[in-house]
Amino acid sequence: MGIVDGEDLRRMKESGRIVRKALDEMKAFITAGVSTMDIEEVGRKVVEAEGATPSFLGYNGYPAAVCVSINSEVVHGIPSMGRVVRSGDLVSIDVGAYKDGFHGDAADTVMVEPVSEEARLLVDTVYLARDRGVAAARNGGRLGDIGAAVQELVEAAGFSVVRSLVGHGIGRKLHESPQVPNYGRRGKGMKLSNGLAIAIEPMINTGGFGVRTLNDNWTVVTEDGGLSAHAEHTVVVNGGNPIILTG
Repeated sequence: MGIVDGEDLRRMKESGRIVRKALDEMKAFITAGVSTMDIEEVGRKVVEAEGATPSFLGYNGYPAAVCVSINSEVVHGIPSMGRVVRSGDLVSIDVGAYKDGFHGDAADTVMVEPVSEEARLLVDTVYLARDRGVAAARNGGRLGDIGAAVQELVEAAGFSVVRSLVGHGIGRKLHESPQVPNYGRRGKGMKLSNGLAIAIEPMINTGGFGVRTLNDNWTVVTEDGGLSAHAEHTVVVNGGNPIILTG
C-alpha cells in the first residue's frame, strides 16, 4: 500500500505530469482514419521523451505502452495497425509512466464526432463519476465512500458500473493494495488516510455490467455489445482535498 509524502510525493507528481502530457497529446491526435497503433506511438514517444518508462509495456506480458479500447471494448485494447478509428467511435486511452521509482496512471475517453446522444451522455457521466469518486477520497473516510459516489451517479444516469474491474493503490508498484471498487456502500471498507495514493477509474457501460475477455487474453469487452467508457486519475488523499496527480 503506497503512502507518499515529501520527496516521494514530488516524484509521483512528476510521473503523473508525464501521464497527463501523454494523454493530452494522444487526445489531440485522435481522429477518424488513424490506427490504434498510431495512437500508441504518440503516447509512447511522450513518455520516453520525458525520461520515463511506459508502465504497461511488458507488464504481465502486455505488449504495448498504451491501452486503446474502442466502443464495446472496456479496457486493455491492444494497439494494432489494423484497428482504425472511425467517425462516431468512443476511444478510451489508458497510459502509465514510471520515473524515479514511482508510477502514474490515468485514462480518458475521446469522442470522435459525430457521436450519438447516448454515447455523449455516457462519456459525460464517466468523467462526472470519476470526479465524484475523487472528491470522496478524504482523510478519515472509507473506500466504500468512493465506490458509492461513483455508483450512485452512474446508475442515476441509467448506466451500469463494471464490477469485475476496479481501481487500485499505486506508487512504487503499478498495482498495489487496496483495490478501489467503483461500487459500494458509504461508511464501509478500509479507512482512508493522508498520503494514500490510489487510482480511481470508473468503467461504465450503456447496457449491463457484465464483461468478458477476448481470445487475445487482454481485451475486455461488454458482454452485451453495449458501449463502454473509462476515465481515471491517480490521486493522493490529503485531508478533504485530494491531490490529483494526473490532472
